[in-house]
Amino acid sequence: QVKVVEFGGGSVQPGESLTLSCETSGRIYVIYTMGWYRQPVGKERELVASIDSRGATNYVDSVKGRFTVSRDNAAKNAVYLQMNSISPEDTAVYYCYVHMRSEEGVKEYWGQGTQVTVSS
Repeated sequence: QVKVVEFGGGSVQPGESLTLSCETSGRIYVIYTMGWYRQPVGKERELVASIDSRGATNYVDSVKGRFTVSRDNAAKNAVYLQMNSISPEDTAVYYCYVHMRSEEGVKEYWGQGTQVTVSS
C-alpha cells in the first residue's frame, strides 16, 4: 500500500523559518512531480511549489525567493519545503502531493495536511 506522510508543521513567529517534509512508502516505480499546496481558512487550495523528475521547480509568486522545494529520490522518495522569512499570510494547512506510478497504477497521492501558523 502506498502512503504519503507529512512532517514539520507548527507555530512560528514572522521572519522565522520552518521546513516541511513529506515521505512516501510502498512499492513505487516512478515518481513524476512532487510538490506542496496550501489552503488558508476560508480560501481555496493553491499550489505553492512543485518539482518535477528532472529537478525543475515552480513557485507561486508570493513565495518566490523565500521558499525552496527539493526532493530526495533515494530511499525516502521525499519532498521538502524550506520556508524562510515566513509571514502571517503563509498561515494555512499545507498538503504535499506526489504524482507517481506504483503498484496501484499512475495516480496522485496527497498527504494528510499539516498546519502552519504564523503569528507574533
